[in-house]
Amino acid sequence: MTDPGPTDLEPTATDVTLALADVADPDDATGLGRFFKTGPGEYGEGDVFIGVRVPAIRAVAKRFAALPLAEIDALLDSAVHEHRLAALVILNARFAKAAKPRTLDIDAQAEMVRLYLDAVYRGRVNNWDLVDVSAENILGPWLLDRPRDLLFELARSESLWERRVALLTTFAFIKAGDASTTFALAERLLTDRRDLIQKALGWMLREVGKRIDRALLTGFLDGHAAAMGRTALGYATEHLDPADRAAYRAL
Repeated sequence: MTDPGPTDLEPTATDVTLALADVADPDDATGLGRFFKTGPGEYGEGDVFIGVRVPAIRAVAKRFAALPLAEIDALLDSAVHEHRLAALVILNARFAKAAKPRTLDIDAQAEMVRLYLDAVYRGRVNNWDLVDVSAENILGPWLLDRPRDLLFELARSESLWERRVALLTTFAFIKAGDASTTFALAERLLTDRRDLIQKALGWMLREVGKRIDRALLTGFLDGHAAAMGRTALGYATEHLDPADRAAYRAL
């Protein structure tokens, strides 16, 4: 079923932006810009912040849970980072509702996945917090019982953010007890030395060890630690015993 867009009684993207403006702090905007590396040559170059912290964004998003998909898409095209983050938080909630047994709607899920991927491909999910808040909550449950070829296509992308989406989507699989796709993607991205891929790679491997089986993690490290970057290896071994961490890092 296609989302028809807002009616006179439905909220709009403009309503959300005005609500976010009401809780924005210009002093926070400067700090957030530095934190998310918006300077020349940095990964978030040119991104715009108005100074809204995550708890306030979530509170605004909760007020606009009924935002039509077309308006969510409009928010995702905003130049303002907090607008895009609010859009993704709202989309997460919409997807979760459509995935519940009592309100199950496969067509609505499919439409939201298409909207999300379109936003990813046109570069609107373009910082690590945007990826991390959305990939496991939208693509993760959608692909849990479906073919996962899409993730390997994303992992081959020139886009840093598409590659991170691929890795972070597997967090949903890990939480379901399945490390297979995480390991397969890790092998393909092992030599990717971009810092945000290194961190995502090590983080997902660490979660395999924490949530599924430490022996699965150490088995992967036994075969691949020597080829891993220092950052990824540091994250992956964070919860191992000091002696084991030192042994893997020595490789």
